[in-house]
Amino acid sequence: MDYEINFPNLGIFLEHVGKSINVFGFSIAYYGIVISIGMCLGLWAAMARAKATGQNPDDYFDLVLFGIMFGIVGARIYYVIFSFDMYKDDLLSIFNIREGGLAIYGGIIAGTITVYFVTKFKKMPFARACDTVAMSIPIGQILGRWGNFFNREAFGRYSDGLFAMQLPVTAVRGSEITEEMWEKAVTIDGVKYVQVHPTFLYESLWNVGVLIFLFIMRNRTHFEGELFLFYIIGYGTGRFWIESFRTDQLLVPGTSIPVSMVVSAAAVAVALILVIRGEREYRRAKAETAKISGEVSGR
Repeated sequence: MDYEINFPNLGIFLEHVGKSINVFGFSIAYYGIVISIGMCLGLWAAMARAKATGQNPDDYFDLVLFGIMFGIVGARIYYVIFSFDMYKDDLLSIFNIREGGLAIYGGIIAGTITVYFVTKFKKMPFARACDTVAMSIPIGQILGRWGNFFNREAFGRYSDGLFAMQLPVTAVRGSEITEEMWEKAVTIDGVKYVQVHPTFLYESLWNVGVLIFLFIMRNRTHFEGELFLFYIIGYGTGRFWIESFRTDQLLVPGTSIPVSMVVSAAAVAVALILVIRGEREYRRAKAETAKISGEVSGR
């Protein structure tokens, strides 16, 4: 395998980007290391936010821990369902996530369901819990996407833009190389490269923006659950257009429609409706309060 990863238009040439590190004879994938760090930082952020809002941080340790565990399972199930042809001849490979194969929407769905049941068990307000962990999710995603960098996956079609990334054809799945990418492949020092959109980078940077927005809005929401809805709107909007670049799209069975674009559009639409409804209720309640206050003052 060739280990180079280049960003020619930025003048960045990385001669050896490994996929794992050996520790006492054990091979540990960078993919797993990066995702684990992202999860730990997300957990820390949730507990810090809980403390800042007068909640019990220990409750969020349990909540996030269970959310992460079942979120990983959900992310893998989602991915396998929509790419079953890759696993049908070797079912045991379903359990090997070292080579990637986690779909973030599966993780979000499973994680949200888990949070719902944990909050019910602990008698915590579900919407408040969602707001408390809202900033933790993009933190995990910002770092987690770099696991795709080490795995040479989740890239887009051919690009010659500023951030164009070159990958050796021996390092990526042949099924993800489009005809245009083959036609415009370049050979450098005997190594053949495809040049692509680094969509993992786009999504990581987009999530930085989402995190900044959530940080600004964290104390400016008008109803519980609104911050989490802002995350859904922000992430879903970015994922919709970024997904259009990718060559490893999971498709709706029997169609050429990317599942993530459908889920993104639906999630953003539902979240927008809930935000609009919540804001209307907030303004109505505020107007009624002002009216009552005016009547009391008039007496």
